[in-house]
Amino acid sequence: MKARPLTLIQDDLVDYDKAMERMTDLVGERQRDERPDTLWLLSHPSVYTVGRRTPAAHLPDPSRGIPVVETGRGGQLTYHGPGQLVGYLIVKLAEDEGIVDYVREVELRLVDALDRMGLPAERRDTPPGSELLTGVWTKETGRKIVSIGMRQSRGVTSHGFALNVDGDLSPWQWAVACGMPDVDMTSLRREVGETTMDEVRAAVAASFAAA
Repeated sequence: MKARPLTLIQDDLVDYDKAMERMTDLVGERQRDERPDTLWLLSHPSVYTVGRRTPAAHLPDPSRGIPVVETGRGGQLTYHGPGQLVGYLIVKLAEDEGIVDYVREVELRLVDALDRMGLPAERRDTPPGSELLTGVWTKETGRKIVSIGMRQSRGVTSHGFALNVDGDLSPWQWAVACGMPDVDMTSLRREVGETTMDEVRAAVAASFAAA
């Protein structure tokens, strides 16, 4: 992976709609070269977000009380909530680099971050005709621990990844995550035991900074 220094912004719990407004501003600043490449780490209150390809049958029962928000990123349905670390990446791509190339890079950096926390993980190639296997998976248990959905506009990326740290995993079971009915979503707490959000933030920031 080539070096790509990132300016780091850190927040705690930010409403999803407010985060989208700020992300739009950050993308505009990057497109105008008014800011450097940026990694924004934060968490959201409980919300399902759906990409453009999400079938209605994959949505949760409204009685669960968790809002569903449409978003412009790639991918299908995902869940955000307390105990999950979200990273938004506002990065200007090289002229010969596409969003798929950058998503692969993001996967590998998150594999490295999980390795720093003692959890062997891997990215997966998607077999022809299968649902996209974008994200990061645990090697030993075969569970999905990181979801990734990104887009690019005028050469600048937006949206990013969600890494499950120690939050409630039940909402993942109330909808079809990532377009895969049988996916087993997991967290660092489930795989390796108690891990603090501060430790995870530090590992993720170090992996993105050290490439």
